[in-house]
Formats: sequence, structure tokens, C-alpha cells
Amino acid sequence: MDVLHARLLVSRFAECFRFYDAVLPPLAGAILTGGTEAGPYAGWDVGGEGMLRLFDRGALAAAVGTAALPADAPAQDRAMLVSRVADVDAGFELCLRHGGRAAVPPTSRPEWGPGMRTAHLRDPDGNLIELQSY
Repeated sequence: MDVLHARLLVSRFAECFRFYDAVLPPLAGAILTGGTEAGPYAGWDVGGEGMLRLFDRGALAAAVGTAALPADAPAQDRAMLVSRVADVDAGFELCLRHGGRAAVPPTSRPEWGPGMRTAHLRDPDGNLIELQSY
């Protein structure tokens, strides 16, 4: 049973599924444990522990009775997926090749910690991702 994992609620399920299925195995060693791009749910694990789950936003809204609320109300980011990777530049390029959109290119950030390097991008549904190495 998965006790803790990140779950992203996405509007563009198929695109997000293809993105995470392409980038999570090489970046984090994640394995797809269930679901397909048809949705409404999919998950990836690392070492038998839940890493990420995708759930179709509309399907969840219908399940919890909020389907009548606006789907795209403007707001600041409410979540960010952070992944430590061996090579921020290579990880960033991998994500871009699979539909990610650049927010901030790979940047050295000594003010955040010794040897810290980050890149920020968005998945196909606009969720913020930070790749980091240190």
C-alpha cells in the first residue's frame, strides 16, 4: 500500500502521462506500476515506493462533487515536483524533448547551497518541476 506520494491533478491526462512516462525512468529510476495514457489514473514507483500519481482533474471533480466549479481559476503554483538528478542540463533537455516547457533554464545557485544547480520547467499541464543537483 502506498502511504505517501505526490499526486498531480491534470486536465491534459494523455499528454502528462506521456511526459512523465518518458522522463521519470531515466531521471529517477521510476517504473510505471499502473495506468495508461487513457487515464484517468496512473502511477510510478521507485524501489517499490510510490513516487508520483496522475489523476484526471475532471474525473476527480466528478467524484468529489466539484465538477461545476471553474476548472482553470487563475492562481499561483500550488505544488512543485522536485527531483534530484545526476545532470540538470541533460534532464532539462530530456523533459523539453518530451513536451515540457522551459520556465528557467539550468542555473548554478550557490546562494541556495554549495554546488546547487537547478532548472525549472512545466509539464504539459503547466505543473511546475524543479530538477536539482548538488
